[in-house]
Amino acid sequence: MKTTGRIASGLCFSILTLLGFQVQAQDVSHELTYNGQIGQIINENCVVCHQEGGIGPMQFQTYDQVRPWAPLISFKVANKEMPPYAYDEGIGIQHLIGDWRLEAEEIDQIVAWVEQGAPLGDPDSSPPPYQLKDPNEWNFAAELGQPDLIVPSNSYDIPASGNDLWSTEVVDPGIVADRCIKAVQVKPRGDAAAVVHHANSSVLLEDEEGEMERYGMLTEYAMGKWGEMVPDGVCRTLPAGAKIQWSIHMFPGGVGATAQGEMIEDNVVEIGLWFHDDEYAEDDNNYKQDLALYRIEAQGDLVIPPNGYQMTQGFHSFDHPIRLDSFQPHGHLRMNAASLEIFYPETGRTEAISQISNWSATWHHSHIYGSRSCTINSSWSGTGIEAVVRQHSR
Repeated sequence: MKTTGRIASGLCFSILTLLGFQVQAQDVSHELTYNGQIGQIINENCVVCHQEGGIGPMQFQTYDQVRPWAPLISFKVANKEMPPYAYDEGIGIQHLIGDWRLEAEEIDQIVAWVEQGAPLGDPDSSPPPYQLKDPNEWNFAAELGQPDLIVPSNSYDIPASGNDLWSTEVVDPGIVADRCIKAVQVKPRGDAAAVVHHANSSVLLEDEEGEMERYGMLTEYAMGKWGEMVPDGVCRTLPAGAKIQWSIHMFPGGVGATAQGEMIEDNVVEIGLWFHDDEYAEDDNNYKQDLALYRIEAQGDLVIPPNGYQMTQGFHSFDHPIRLDSFQPHGHLRMNAASLEIFYPETGRTEAISQISNWSATWHHSHIYGSRSCTINSSWSGTGIEAVVRQHSR
């Protein structure tokens, strides 16, 4: 995987202040081999999940493991279903931090390699090995070290079948001073990754009467989410004296290719937090970043006809300047597309910011904007953001 705001549908979205595609294999004048270019592409982009103990349903650590799956790999890569990062190309912001998408040349090489018979190549040569990480390790540990703070949930037994389970609890993480968050990851235990649908967390503070009131959101987790890196020059604050309230949704038996359909005992979900140093929080030049939910539309039950679609559209305007730093659709099994636009009331013009046309409930990504974040200026009276969600009854 290359290491290179946030909208949640459900039918609400969150703001951080501030289909198939056909691919033609390239013409190649030389033979592509696993021990040449192809193994390196697979090691850099696939093995992170497709390793022993990983979340991928098969392993891709060696040629012998890859070869039987070569036609399926070509199909999934050509249709941009793998790596699992559904973000439309050519629409809106394209420079993303942590973008999993393959380059067009890499896709062409894999397709051409399979069409040539997926050869091994020189048996005395081999691609650079992937530095395997423990599937239970924190995703940002290689770059940032271990988290500065880990906030665990209570322990739960999740049965192999039955109705959805929900848990709400409050944890005191022992924060004694305001801290700026550098990165955050929510991590179910490895064998529970397919049964924890989402695990959201809110920040609570004590008011003047000694009652706990909601300060804002800490983070959101849903299946497949890697984590969040807060952009440079931005402070998402975890305030002194804060308590963390969990909202965990568990699905007995699990969802997706890695669902084991077995009872999970003593599962604990953890939040890992990496902080900036104390001086960072005192820098007045940093943007303040809040994560808050805005309901995009009053809604009741949605009725979707068999094999039909339903579109849901919502709008929110701001009376102060904001900067959008990322976009993350959140939905359940029926959602399959989402988009984000800016609406300019003076002209009626809309500007596409992000779009996902082939969304999957098993992969929730926070698409973090790179050098081109999106600023909405308060001088544009009534200017706001518009979210569109499409759901499909299969």
